[in-house]
Amino acid sequence: MNLAEIRAQFPQLQDGLVYLDNAAGGLIPQRTLDAIQGYLTRYGSINSMPGHARGAEVLALKYRAREATALFLNAEPGEVAIGQSATALAFRLSAAFSRLWGPGDEVIISELDHEADASPWRELERVGVSVKVWKAQDDLTLRLEDLKALLTPRTRLLAFTAASNAFGVRTPVQQAVALARQNGTAHPEGTWTMIDAVHMASHELPDTSAWDCDFMMFSPYKVFAPHLGVLYVRRGLLAELPVPKLEFVPEDDVTKLEHGTPQYELLAGWLASLDYLRELGGGETLTRSTLEAAYARISELETPVAAQLLAGLLANDRVTLYGPHDLSERVGTFGFRLSGETPEQTTTRLTAAGVSAAAGHFYAVMPVKKVGLYPEGVVRVSIAHYTSQEDAQRLLDSL
Repeated sequence: MNLAEIRAQFPQLQDGLVYLDNAAGGLIPQRTLDAIQGYLTRYGSINSMPGHARGAEVLALKYRAREATALFLNAEPGEVAIGQSATALAFRLSAAFSRLWGPGDEVIISELDHEADASPWRELERVGVSVKVWKAQDDLTLRLEDLKALLTPRTRLLAFTAASNAFGVRTPVQQAVALARQNGTAHPEGTWTMIDAVHMASHELPDTSAWDCDFMMFSPYKVFAPHLGVLYVRRGLLAELPVPKLEFVPEDDVTKLEHGTPQYELLAGWLASLDYLRELGGGETLTRSTLEAAYARISELETPVAAQLLAGLLANDRVTLYGPHDLSERVGTFGFRLSGETPEQTTTRLTAAGVSAAAGHFYAVMPVKKVGLYPEGVVRVSIAHYTSQEDAQRLLDSL
């Protein structure tokens, strides 16, 4: 599909919207909206009960959503929990860790993290766990030598983001996981790793196998789908996680992390969004290779727009851009300040010019504090594959 054909699938863009807040939530294709309405029309709030026909259909939908999500992550269906949000799922995992660890145990988080991958692990301080911070450099990049200095035999968990949601900075995921794997701990496979792929997942296809992580979370609503959260748990770890759960759910069943009734209509929408990615990848069916082709197309579309924004922001003498100035070290998200204006003043002016951008700290409290801009934060512009170069130029001209 060319860009015009892609943009035509998103009804939100049909009224001239210049949308540069994709880091907060993506736009949704028409087929996803149709799937949600179609589900509610046929099923209402029928639950997944195998004893009657429509209840059995709802149950089958839940299984299909789990299988497709596992494919998206390059995981097994039994390793994938789907819930209301990535944040909620992370706190459930934290509750399990609080029953495993205590005084003397350590957790490492990164200074680039969104609070969804920081606050849940800080909760462990209540049971005596020490929380260390993998500090970022002045350019907001994470260095492996700084991580090495923090790892000890008592490090139970390393949690960090794959890309900063406020500044777009990429992190060394595979190298950091490898260091954690090699770390000598009481656990035979080294320090466990949690990857926050919430911001990366719309730009780069997550891969639990290639990343070799133990846990990963992402949000489908950042990937052109409804408001849902997903948590991956490596299969061999499920049974030993004492998650607060319903009594009858087996310890090795990932549904112990899915508290309450699923949002079935949103699962139907997520499946339709994955079908959109199938079409973008040129496949007849949803396969891993089709998803890889879709994300190759996403990269092809995003790269020139990101390059245009990077060059344009750096060329503006009033703009202070935070993070690396090399496109290879970031995704298409840019945090900056305009001299003489607060972020809210800048975005108010952009809104008047018809450009949707965001102001604030975006729950990325640590990195915003790192650059000394908390609580006002920064102006953030963030692209997706449907963002046009005309959109980017509108932003640059408006600044």
